[in-house]
Amino acid sequence: FFHHRYDDLQRIIAETHAACPDISMVYNIGRSVQGRNLTVIEFSDNPGVHEPGEPEVKYVANMHGNEVTGREMLLLFMQYLCNSYNSVYRVKRLIKSTRIHILASMNPDGYEIAARQGPGNNNWVRGRENAQGLDLNRNFPALNTIVYRNEQYGGPTDHIPIPNSYWKGVVAPETEAVIRWIKQYPFVISANLHDGALVANYPYDQSRGRVINYGSWQRYAGTPDDAIFRQIASTYADAHRTMSRPDSGCDSGSNFGSQGGITNGAAWYSVTGGMQDFNYLHTNCYEITLELSCVKFPPAGVLRREWGNNRNSLIAYLEEAHKGIRGFVLDRNLDPVEGAVIHVDGINHDVTTAKDGDYWRLLVPGTYTVTVSYSG
Repeated sequence: FFHHRYDDLQRIIAETHAACPDISMVYNIGRSVQGRNLTVIEFSDNPGVHEPGEPEVKYVANMHGNEVTGREMLLLFMQYLCNSYNSVYRVKRLIKSTRIHILASMNPDGYEIAARQGPGNNNWVRGRENAQGLDLNRNFPALNTIVYRNEQYGGPTDHIPIPNSYWKGVVAPETEAVIRWIKQYPFVISANLHDGALVANYPYDQSRGRVINYGSWQRYAGTPDDAIFRQIASTYADAHRTMSRPDSGCDSGSNFGSQGGITNGAAWYSVTGGMQDFNYLHTNCYEITLELSCVKFPPAGVLRREWGNNRNSLIAYLEEAHKGIRGFVLDRNLDPVEGAVIHVDGINHDVTTAKDGDYWRLLVPGTYTVTVSYSG
């Protein structure tokens, strides 16, 4: 239970894989501005392979380099998965039924800047951005603007293409690497771990109204899947030891315990170009943002307590990938159909099938009319 610089992080990932080679694999999705690897460890009973019908999930931490609790929680989580596979039935069941990807640090350059200051001297901004001075959680394609216009005038509200104009701007290598990663795997559910509050934040992050000043930011912007996002956010908050308690919160005034430890992103403050909205609007992936600690770079002495607060939540949240409906779409020859559309009446957001014709459609309990279609 201490803070890990870049070399230590890489060592722990390598040692974890070496201890559990049959259920893990390590790969890099790219490099940071300063050349540090963006390293992912994967857990599965068949690592390196997408098993048809098995949902893929991901955790991402340390997107803001000075927000470090999530980074340490994911390092502990990967060791817990490895060490508990043969002794904890719930862990074994999760790994045998789910392909888990963990990116403990999306912004290793920013972390090194923050770590040089240390927890005692760190402020709210030093190390937050990458080495280019870019806030990575404002650097993704802002697809909400397109969707909000389509809601008014007609047009698609899911699987929105990335506009060509986006690539003409300044795109961080870390952002570009994560975009490629998101598009490469059929992720079903995801969480992005931050610090600065204690809450599970769900989409949309970007307000539908024009942002003029701070007061106008606070306007609820629900997705068509608002019910399922509230469910999965509540799953994390309720399994956390303190997040959903009415007396939980931060001295800064960010107290969400009275709301069950969850909030709509735009109802808190509006974010344009955020990662969780991009996941939802460009792919089939449902992502939320987890704020784990009031202090962005806490002293190492609190990490043991934070691990106790978050361990069960990290398991419970990934289990949500198995909720709702799932199956395969095949043609008359029983060959898989990739790109078939799964539509649920009354929810203006569709998911599509992956390469093996498999799909996962998260839903809250209820009765639904579902239509599957494919062009031609």
